[in-house]
Amino acid sequence: MAFNTFDYGFLLRISEDALRVEALNEYLSSRSYLAGYGPSQADAEAFALLCRPPPERHVHALRWYKHIAALKPQTNGQTPESKAKRVQPPWSPPEGTDVSKLHLYNSLTRTKEVFVPQKGNKVLWYCCGPTVYDASHMGHARSYISFDILRRILKDYFKYDVFYCMNITDIDDKIIKRARQNYLLEQYGEKKPSPSQILQDVLTARTPFKAKLAETTDPDKKQMLERLDAAVDAALGPLQMAEQSNAAGDTLQNQVLLEEAKDLLSDWLDSQFGSQVTENSIFSLLPKYWEGEYHKDMEALNVLPPEVLTRVSEYVPEIVAFVKGIVDNGYGYESNGSVYFDTANFDSCPAHSYAKLVPEAVGDQKALQEGEGDLSISADRLSEKRSQNDFALWKASKPGEPSWDSPWGKGRPGWHIECSAMAGSILGESMDIHGGGFDLRFPHHDNELAQSEAYFENDHWVRYFLHAGHLTIAGCKMSKSLKNFITIKDALAKHTARQLRLAFLMHSWKDTLDYSNNTMESAIQYERFINEFFLNVKDILRSPTDITGQFEKWEAEEIELNKSFYEKKTSVHEALCDNIDTRSALEEMRALVGQSNTYMAARRSAKLPPNRMLLQSIALYLTDMLKLDFGHNRYLETTRELMPYLSVLSDFREDVRKIAREKKVTELLRLCDELRDDTLPELGVRLEDRDGLPTSVKLVDKETLLKEREEKKKMEDEKKKKKEEAARKKQEQEMAKLAKMKVKPSEMFQSETDKYSNFDETGFPMHDAEGKELSKGLAKKLRKLYEAQEKLYNEYLQSTQNGS
Repeated sequence: MAFNTFDYGFLLRISEDALRVEALNEYLSSRSYLAGYGPSQADAEAFALLCRPPPERHVHALRWYKHIAALKPQTNGQTPESKAKRVQPPWSPPEGTDVSKLHLYNSLTRTKEVFVPQKGNKVLWYCCGPTVYDASHMGHARSYISFDILRRILKDYFKYDVFYCMNITDIDDKIIKRARQNYLLEQYGEKKPSPSQILQDVLTARTPFKAKLAETTDPDKKQMLERLDAAVDAALGPLQMAEQSNAAGDTLQNQVLLEEAKDLLSDWLDSQFGSQVTENSIFSLLPKYWEGEYHKDMEALNVLPPEVLTRVSEYVPEIVAFVKGIVDNGYGYESNGSVYFDTANFDSCPAHSYAKLVPEAVGDQKALQEGEGDLSISADRLSEKRSQNDFALWKASKPGEPSWDSPWGKGRPGWHIECSAMAGSILGESMDIHGGGFDLRFPHHDNELAQSEAYFENDHWVRYFLHAGHLTIAGCKMSKSLKNFITIKDALAKHTARQLRLAFLMHSWKDTLDYSNNTMESAIQYERFINEFFLNVKDILRSPTDITGQFEKWEAEEIELNKSFYEKKTSVHEALCDNIDTRSALEEMRALVGQSNTYMAARRSAKLPPNRMLLQSIALYLTDMLKLDFGHNRYLETTRELMPYLSVLSDFREDVRKIAREKKVTELLRLCDELRDDTLPELGVRLEDRDGLPTSVKLVDKETLLKEREEKKKMEDEKKKKKEEAARKKQEQEMAKLAKMKVKPSEMFQSETDKYSNFDETGFPMHDAEGKELSKGLAKKLRKLYEAQEKLYNEYLQSTQNGS
């Protein structure tokens, strides 16, 4: 505003209007009075001192005067005839439309909730990481890729400031048991036991295994154990027969038995000698190796690393302090050197509630014992607890287990406490999002919630709990314990990381996904469809044009496509707002590509160039969505350095083909085809010859082109095979027809004595084989056949006479 702090009293001291205007102009020349400022009271009072607009030579005063006059309301009673100036009409803002808000499916409420971070735009996110004792499989990838997709979309599309923390579980009952078993099995092999000793030990180990098989009720687990038992039985047979005949066992057969029976032997050796394994390094080498393999897998899958990675082994002091805090708050108790969470005491407190995620699972002893771990469900351990629902915060270490110092003696962390202590150390007393697999809801995540809220004395340790759906194979959940898993490395040997990610994107992140050939084929087809669109757009954008030629006039077709473009963008946004529904988003993007393809095809048919800028806008939007939000590599990459050379080569080849066709030089045409079909695909270049149009040049990855070439050759071979088969059948038909033509009509029925008898002088049958007279209907039918054969035979005689 010009006069907010202006004392305009100096204008009152000037009596002449002309001098007053001159003084005002000089004052305003050193002030800012840009059009658009709102007038102050000082502006209005200074304006009232002037009798008329300032003359044009006083530029600053005149500009200020006109601005104030335009904003000053008309005097009441002023008639249209007496109006000396135009006044700006009142303005009202548009009503607008409701903006879609992001909703996420929250396991704490089992419904979609509006996502509202606790602190502005910052999102604190903790995700349960792997327990590193074996190779990561596609069941793990289901969780990690799904959360990578959600994380990217929150960060890159919705522009949240995401702080992502993940743990590595490197102290756990599974790790301890596997490390001991691997060590003992390795020691066993180094002793080089004799074939008879191996046979005896396997038979001994098979006894407790058989007992375990007999008491197993879970159908999937029982089936897995039966397969294992059958494999061991098959490997035992040859060695048992050799022993009975006093023959020396085959070395290869011994190795086969050791391989098939390693699980049985491992369990047996562990039960016999596990307590003697005391070296702590034995328990750290295994998780360190598999953690390294896990990170390699995640890098290969293009999964973003976390901002913070926490390992249980590095947070033991924080875990001990966390357990102590829970005990001090009255929600934990010590028993025989272990510390347990008092679920009853916690649940009885009005401020707390146990099992928020799956309250109906409270009391499920099978789930609770799985949560405690194989090494922690012995009768003595179970008897230490006040209630069967209580769970371990700190476990007193037994012989054969690693241990750390604590106020309660030598021990190790419980499974659930690790996440609470590590997440609490990094994210504080409350986080926005906690993620994990669907099967972790109870007891792991429910126990995490309880012990964390017991430590922080709040009821909101997690605001939104997100659980990724299972991954199944042939309808059965993929699991290491069931030995029906496909490792990430094996999956990447068959499909690219982009194809695997597309398969996940084409399903809801929270629903079960069946990993099958059909699932992957759908992803491959989608990728191929999108890739072809980008290649076609890049080909159009490479067409030479001057800078003004890039901006073509929009006709009805462009307006319609652009309208659809914005509608699809809105639909994609609404899908992502609806619990990040990537499946629907991809379908909308597929529809947009389909409409763009239709538009390009119509322009091509009309021999008209498509609108470059519109197609580029669509392609860039799709590129950004696939790269930024979904984690794909960039599709619409620039190829300025390479394309000029390829264009020259393509044009030269086109000129050579034209001359070769005119001069009918087939050898040159063959060389041109060889360049297109064999040489350039090896370099990642695809040439597409188009009638009446310049050859299209497309850069495609070498593997795709070689696969296309292989499929094309396969199709050509099949086509050739079908053609040869058709020719053979045609020749057989011709031969059969010729053979039939040679038959005299008088002889055609006489050879069928099993059907007819008593022929007339022309060879036509009078009676059937039993001597009965032929019916009129049959005789009529046979007469037609006779006449047709007569015609064929005459044709044959005529062709013979003509020398055919």
